[in-house]
Parts: sequence; C-alpha cells; structure tokens
Amino acid sequence: MNWALRMALVGTAAEIVVAALASVEAGIMGLAAALVGGGIATTAQVAAVALLRPGMKAETPVFVRRWVSGIAIRVASALVVVGLAFATRAFLPSLWLAVGFLAVLLTLLYAETRFLE
Repeated sequence: MNWALRMALVGTAAEIVVAALASVEAGIMGLAAALVGGGIATTAQVAAVALLRPGMKAETPVFVRRWVSGIAIRVASALVVVGLAFATRAFLPSLWLAVGFLAVLLTLLYAETRFLE
C-alpha cells in the first residue's frame, strides 16, 4: 500500500471519530460539517506531503522551497475552511467545521514523519 493511500486512511479514521462525536453533539449537520472540515484537511495534508517527498534528499534550497509550498497549501486550506464557515453558517455549524479540520490536520501532521520515509 503506498504512502498516499495510508495517509488518506489515517485521515479518514480521524474524520470518522470526529464526525461520530459531532453527530452526538450537533446532529446530522454537525456530522456533515466535521466531515467537510476533515476532508479538506486530509486533502491538504496529502497534497503537502506529495509536494515535499521528492525534495527530502535534495539540496537545502529545493527542500525549503517544497517545505514552504506545503505550508502554503495548509494555510490556503485553513482559509478555505474560514470561507466555508462564513458562507454556510446558516446551516453548517462552524464549530464542527473547524473542529473537523483541526483534529484531522493535527493528527496527520503528527503522523507525517511516517509518510516521509
């Protein structure tokens, strides 16, 4: 199994845990918000790691450029979540959108070193 699939599975597992908690606390809309936030985080993290992996053994300027690009992807995904929170505040709970995003992103950031080997 390749690294991207394994990372997506870890992200999906984290999404399921957060979504289950959200559904208990906020119902179906909380579940949906947590899944949307978690999906954005998983996508951003897989894209950032895919960008960084080829540069792991490269010279420092190449590595730093790829690392900064990965950070930019994560920041852009956070801005997407903020925009969605404002755009969908009438029907998606913003709290669960943010919790889903942060919980999954932090889980994947913690596990990232496993996927860079």
